[in-house]
Amino acid sequence: MSNAHFNRGPAYGLSAEVKNKLAQKYDPQRERELRAWIEGTTGRRIGDSFMDGLKDGVILCELINKLQPGSVQKVNEPVQNWHKLENIGNFLRAITRYGVKPHDIFEANDLFENTNHTQVQSTLIALASQAKTKGNNVGLGVKYAEKQQRRFHPEKLREGRNIIGLQMGTNKFASQQGMTAYGTRRHLYDPKLGTDQPLDQATISLQMGTNKGASQAGMTAPGTKRQIFEPALGMEHCDTLTIGLQMGSNKGASQQGMTVYGLPRQVYDPKYCGGPELLGHDGLDGFDTPH
Repeated sequence: MSNAHFNRGPAYGLSAEVKNKLAQKYDPQRERELRAWIEGTTGRRIGDSFMDGLKDGVILCELINKLQPGSVQKVNEPVQNWHKLENIGNFLRAITRYGVKPHDIFEANDLFENTNHTQVQSTLIALASQAKTKGNNVGLGVKYAEKQQRRFHPEKLREGRNIIGLQMGTNKFASQQGMTAYGTRRHLYDPKLGTDQPLDQATISLQMGTNKGASQAGMTAPGTKRQIFEPALGMEHCDTLTIGLQMGSNKGASQQGMTVYGLPRQVYDPKYCGGPELLGHDGLDGFDTPH
């Protein structure tokens, strides 16, 4: 099986753009640090091309065996491509058991087909960090924080359910003192204005108006017109029961002469008719008429 079978052709379009962005994240300084650490740990020289020297998986398997002996039982000689891929797969499974997180581990084709060298570099840095955490002398990576596991008594855990955490705020010293009924206005007191502090919440401040001395004296029924009296205009005060002449008058009014509803009424005008005494009881005039 030839190497050309596993090598991809040139990328175009979006694939080429993604590959270029991944290549830009590759750190040459990190590569030099990784080369020094791997060569110092395994005692083998990688070669001029860092990734090509790791592509057969032999140095990677020796690296994990140095960190944790017996991680890879058999290291294949890189005779054919499937030997190389098997070595890379054994290395990836071994570093997973060693403690490297799965999301930090590259895929075999990322190294063998040169598709994502940045991820390969990130995996090796994560492996160095894990080795430093386990006490190995590694000059790169970070030391992971150790897990601090605490165990509490079940009774103590039940007590904690009744405590409100400070992230939710605190109600310490809180009370309902001074609270008024829902919808009631609260008194506004400002010491700068020199106003007296109210004794209770029932006091209404002057900003809201006052009902002191208020009564319902002089109030009329709803809808009734009220008399407007102005002394400066010389208007005489009158009560609200008097009907003004502008509205007409019913003084001396009676129902005398009223007929039944619907009957016509006699209209009398002295300029056109004689006096009422000229009319007889039968409705005819009182003069004698020649027979």
